[in-house]
Amino acid sequence: MGERERLLEILREKSYEEREVTLTSGRKSTFYIDGKQTTLDPEGAYLVGKVLFEMIRGRAEAVGGPTLGADPIVTAVALTSFMEGYPIAAFIIRKEPKGHGKGLWIEGNKALAKGTKVAIVEDVVTTGGSLLKAIKVAEEHGLQVVQVLALVDREEGGKERLAEEGYTLEAVFTRGEIVSR
Repeated sequence: MGERERLLEILREKSYEEREVTLTSGRKSTFYIDGKQTTLDPEGAYLVGKVLFEMIRGRAEAVGGPTLGADPIVTAVALTSFMEGYPIAAFIIRKEPKGHGKGLWIEGNKALAKGTKVAIVEDVVTTGGSLLKAIKVAEEHGLQVVQVLALVDREEGGKERLAEEGYTLEAVFTRGEIVSR
């Protein structure tokens, strides 16, 4: 079994649930995909790092995304990139600027010069709102967003909304792949 196939198995086992839930977007859903159950699992984190590193390699110099969903993903990619001899810096975009100290929006920003080519990642995309906010913050800080990725696209308009704003969403998996067995 390949890395992507095993990652799909883990997502199905640990992250997918059929139940009523209110999503971050405010929408109601009959299923929930809790990406952190996979990205915080030792094997899941390893596989997420490997799969996403291969998608990013040669295109971006750094990887970041909105806290909290992106936190374990960017760490896994950075660690994998170092182990592969092709270091990609990691950064995290806060939901709002830090209320004390330097008032930072971005953690890990010392590795990011203006014009740095970055990939913005998220665990699960529904409407694309969190990704768009993170992209805006990254661009306002002089970063060049060259890739937008997600572990899972729920196929509920996020990809289309990002496209309307000029960004192409690359998802490792879609909802359809997760629910079809």
